[in-house]
Amino acid sequence: MPTRDVVTWNSVIGGYVKNARFEEALTFFRKMLSSNVEPDAFTFTSIISGCARLGAHNHAHWVHDLMIEKKIELNYILSSALVDMYSKCGAIQTARRVFNNVRRNDVSVWNAMIHGLAIHGLGLDAIAIFSKMEDENVLPDSITFVGILTACSHCGLVEQGRKYFDLMSSCYSIQPQLQHYGAMVDLLGRAGLLEEAYAIIESLPLEPDIVIWRAFLSACRMYEKPELGEIAVANISRLRSGDYVLLSNIYCSVKRWDSAERVREMMKKTGVRKNRGKSWVEFMGAIHQFKAGDRSHIETEAIYRVLEGLIRRIKLEGFTPVTELVLMDVSEEEKEENLNYHSEKLALAYGLLKTSPGTDIRVSKNLRICRDCHCWIKVVSKVLNRVIIVRDRIRFHRFEDGLCSCGDYW
Repeated sequence: MPTRDVVTWNSVIGGYVKNARFEEALTFFRKMLSSNVEPDAFTFTSIISGCARLGAHNHAHWVHDLMIEKKIELNYILSSALVDMYSKCGAIQTARRVFNNVRRNDVSVWNAMIHGLAIHGLGLDAIAIFSKMEDENVLPDSITFVGILTACSHCGLVEQGRKYFDLMSSCYSIQPQLQHYGAMVDLLGRAGLLEEAYAIIESLPLEPDIVIWRAFLSACRMYEKPELGEIAVANISRLRSGDYVLLSNIYCSVKRWDSAERVREMMKKTGVRKNRGKSWVEFMGAIHQFKAGDRSHIETEAIYRVLEGLIRRIKLEGFTPVTELVLMDVSEEEKEENLNYHSEKLALAYGLLKTSPGTDIRVSKNLRICRDCHCWIKVVSKVLNRVIIVRDRIRFHRFEDGLCSCGDYW
């Protein structure tokens, strides 16, 4: 194009973000800056969203500083985007500071803070923000209640969740939608109240969607309920790899190896492949990605030396791998081998290789963290005296001194 104005650049950056190509969006944003085209509020809205989805903590600070330097005026869209970005980058205290220092006359800013606290497992803090919102006469909307119910779900606050679900219609005339029912199914399922969760699904005034059935299936996996898990799978119209894996895991947890094998055969027949877990860390302005057993990184040899040394050291501390989580009916040694090189362990090893003692390490992951990695990282945080922050598909886990912020409830 002979002329590329700010609208042109914004269109391409926004396109990259909408198509989940966040690193390319950041690269293109840098090209825009070097082309002496001044970014505007629309540019920053897109690039902030990209940083949030990527969980790029250092990039987030750089983009925010650049906004201040360019004297971009904050509106409610940018304010809520900043709160969301810092929350999703694991910097919940920074998100709080932004929230406390911007105008909060629009409900979206409050929603961003409530959702941010929810994914960090700070349910009581989210409830406190909701109360403050009422005090400041800002009316909640349906999204507010999705956030507050999610916050209750991640912390096992069952009674509070029931209270806010009833409050929607009784006080604010907001009729529950599928996402609210889904949040209640998730809340009850995580708490082990599967019969009550199923009763909600059965009594729905709307046709339950796959999100609700998947939340229910996940709870069936957690509490080893094959029959209910089969009902969930039967009601998911288009099964994805995660659905098959959850059902197979349920069978394996009760040692129904033949049933688990039938699920894997079904996956093969339908051409469904298991989604590969990948984890990434940000270092020196670049994103470094890893898959389970990955040896493609330029510093692979050093990464594996760090990881294997760490595995030996953690074993000496008494750690026992959670081998019952491995699907295959194979020997304990083979199961341990399968667990040792999960993507989050490789990403953590790279973080340890490249950072100095005492530095916080942030790892992002596209799937839910498994129980073995969760238990293992708790021990690592204590042995190395490090804060390790892991963002998985569901929420944040902050590991410090052998404990996790989720309280082992996730």
